[in-house]
Amino acid sequence: MLSVIDVRTIHPDDPRDYTKLMPRAMVDAASAAAVVAPICEAVRSEGEPALRRLSQQFDAVVPASLRVDPAIAAAAAEELDPALRESLEVAIGRRRQVCQAEAAVPEPVIRFDGVDSPTGETAEVAIRSIPVNRVGCYIPGGLAPLASSVYMNVVPAQAAGVPSIAIASPPQKEYGGLPHPTILATAHLLGVTEIYAVGGAQALAMFAYGVDGLCSPVDLLAGPGNVYVVAAKRLLRGVVGIDSEAGPTEIAVIADETADPALVAADLISQAEHDPLAASVLICCSEEVARRVDAEVQAQVASTKHRHRASIALEGSQSAVVLCRDIDQAVAVADAYAAEHLEIMTADARQVAARITNAGAIFVGRCAPVSLGDYAAGSTHVLPTTGAARFSSGLNARTFLRTVHVIDYDAQGLSVVADAAERIALAEDLPAHARAITIRAERLGESA
Repeated sequence: MLSVIDVRTIHPDDPRDYTKLMPRAMVDAASAAAVVAPICEAVRSEGEPALRRLSQQFDAVVPASLRVDPAIAAAAAEELDPALRESLEVAIGRRRQVCQAEAAVPEPVIRFDGVDSPTGETAEVAIRSIPVNRVGCYIPGGLAPLASSVYMNVVPAQAAGVPSIAIASPPQKEYGGLPHPTILATAHLLGVTEIYAVGGAQALAMFAYGVDGLCSPVDLLAGPGNVYVVAAKRLLRGVVGIDSEAGPTEIAVIADETADPALVAADLISQAEHDPLAASVLICCSEEVARRVDAEVQAQVASTKHRHRASIALEGSQSAVVLCRDIDQAVAVADAYAAEHLEIMTADARQVAARITNAGAIFVGRCAPVSLGDYAAGSTHVLPTTGAARFSSGLNARTFLRTVHVIDYDAQGLSVVADAAERIALAEDLPAHARAITIRAERLGESA
């Protein structure tokens, strides 16, 4: 079922880049952008009438009210299966613990002392972390009602101290134009009362531009979605901040002869059931392990509920077995691929995991499947895809915080560094910059 890419003959000193050999989903973002541009413009220029027209066009239902009455979400929470409610509360609690630790980064003050000046002058830069004022979280509701995405997006924003949080999720014809009840219930458990029954690119445009009488504009968009949601984020960036441009989900598993093929196969299938474009990649050093995993994949996928889309994903060009000569090469391949989710199923898994530099999240050993991180490990499941883990991080409390430098110098502090600043300004042929410093020395000297 899985195609094979053999890199064993590539010498360690070979200049070829493994990145170019890795399987990737083919996502036509340009075509998607052409589709979403008029949608976003319609929402910007027409407001609520456009949202209602687009809801009928894409969701085949128009909600009685685009903003959901908080009482409906409260009722959905009351109707939750008690065991599911308890599970959600456990997952929310663990995610909150991790996010509170992320947000609790100390805010240092750096004080500079002049070599020849008296001590005690004020010359400092304080580093402050300030939350954004308002966030719009998009929660998909298409192929699956992703209630977990509610707390994965809302909890870090709450831990960061964001004062205004709104969520949007597509209206469901089955539920009379409301978002899925589990999504509403999870929002209620988190204390979110601003909920919109709006889906897709139009939801992001509503958040970015605001809609008179309905929704105020936000400062930051967060949340996963399909290629059209990604294209809308790209289009709206600059009007509003975004968390990331996440593509189809992906998993890579480094497995050696100690790995259990049944566990590896189950994890590859678990991501493949997300989306026909999902990527499942096995990185291993043994043809025998590869054969046994592939046999397990074929056996297990036949009995999974979403076997049709899982099979498409597993047989697609984005999924493969990558055969490596040893663990050193496997680590190099994994770093080149920079997977959204990377599992380590090897002997000395912790040591191998410590060598990885590029991954959205790393799952160590047989008892840490990606599914655990998707729901209840306490980690984030909103992670960089398509190799973006080389330069970006998953959604966390720091995503919602801005770093602001507060510069506080008195006359003595300025005098210590004024000459240096003036010389650099003049070297850049910006004399007015230098004058802005020189004039202070002149006027402060006059008033002394």
